[in-house]
Amino acid sequence: MDGLRSSRRSSRRRLMADINVVPYIDVMLVLVVILMVAAPFVNPSLVNLPSVKKAEKAPDTIIEVIVHPTGAMSIRKGKDLLAVDMPGLIAAVKNAQAGAQEVPVVIAADKVVQYEQVVNVMKKLQEAQIQRVGLSLKVEK
Repeated sequence: MDGLRSSRRSSRRRLMADINVVPYIDVMLVLVVILMVAAPFVNPSLVNLPSVKKAEKAPDTIIEVIVHPTGAMSIRKGKDLLAVDMPGLIAAVKNAQAGAQEVPVVIAADKVVQYEQVVNVMKKLQEAQIQRVGLSLKVEK
């Protein structure tokens, strides 16, 4: 009989190995409700974008560096179009400027051109001390 009592006691005192997750679920639901109530009162952060004023007078001549989706480049000055590669880019731009440093250089690229190609062109122009470099973009109405 004594053995029977000890087995009953051990069954009552056996530890429970399961984790009760109901309190955690309750806490998470309360946090979700708090976030849902507080979300409309939070102002989204505003990004101050730069503004551009309209130019007083458009430049008479520009040099346009066109970056094609294939990676090829060409330079346009007026109606002349000249195909160039990256090593010959600076020499072609300097030749097109013909000693006039104030002639602006505009980089035009299709929207499927990789951003890295445009940045590489800008970097080359910057290394060559070309002062006025801009980007051409299409303005949709």
